[in-house]
Amino acid sequence: MTRRELDAAAITGPALRAAFEQCRRLNARHGKTYFLATRLLPPARRPAVHALYGFARLADDIVDDLSATTPHDRGLRLGELSHDLRTAMDARAPGRHPVVTAVAHTAQRYRIPHSHFDDFLASMRSDLTVTDYGTLDALRGYMHGSAAVIGLQMLPVLGHTTPRDEAAPHAAALGEAFQLTNFIRDVGEDLDRDRVYLPADLLTADGVDRELLLWSRRTGRRDPRITRALRSAAALTRQFYAAAKPGLDMLDPVSRPCVRTAFVLYGEILDAVARDGYASVHHRSAVPLTRRAAVAAAGLAAITAARLRAPATRTTAAPSALEEPSR
Repeated sequence: MTRRELDAAAITGPALRAAFEQCRRLNARHGKTYFLATRLLPPARRPAVHALYGFARLADDIVDDLSATTPHDRGLRLGELSHDLRTAMDARAPGRHPVVTAVAHTAQRYRIPHSHFDDFLASMRSDLTVTDYGTLDALRGYMHGSAAVIGLQMLPVLGHTTPRDEAAPHAAALGEAFQLTNFIRDVGEDLDRDRVYLPADLLTADGVDRELLLWSRRTGRRDPRITRALRSAAALTRQFYAAAKPGLDMLDPVSRPCVRTAFVLYGEILDAVARDGYASVHHRSAVPLTRRAAVAAAGLAAITAARLRAPATRTTAAPSALEEPSR
């Protein structure tokens, strides 16, 4: 199947193909919901999504490599990654890392601005020193680079039937909704990394602070204040999903089933957290495999119908028209 995707995307040359294959493996291993949704895209568009995911994963792994390096060392590695990407994009040359080679090729083909990657890496660098956020506005400043720009990077790959400026805010909101969902699901794991992403003003409204979260994590005991705070965080996150939803119908019809599947499955992570009693300080909730399969099956049916109609559909961002980088 990998060969089919690479052939469909006209990705040639053994080294370039190997770079995209590595990105696909990263997506399959670490981004289960994301990878499942990506399978619903036309084969020619999947390698670009794998590359964008692979680059985000590469940077994230540098930040979270707590066992081997100091924050200063990890910051240097992020700087090297940024320099490597800029060099690869500007010179149209292979990167030092295969994932950089793949994402640079993707950025050139789809005219993804380098500023999106700069903003993303800036947020990754902040993870080396910032361990909490006082307000939602402060958190959204971080999420602009760590989540909203991911939606903006994806937009030209997915294609859209409306002007980009109209679709972009919804794409950004969807990235934020997905990340807030992750923050709610991963409270305990983030505490283990000395991070509290949910904003302090939201937590303190229900009497929760870092010390209470750490106590709950350490003892395995629950507290109704934490339950209320996480329920409030979930309600806030639903607002971001609502802001993102109109953008689904602005996408290229052949891409909509993919994004709708991710939209539904990520939203159901919040349902899973609720079913587990908002106990994400202690364990990670997940959407059952049978449910993921059912949503994917519905997506397959929708994409079959969309592809039958595709010849009559005109989109504003077709990959075949985006082979050269912008200057």
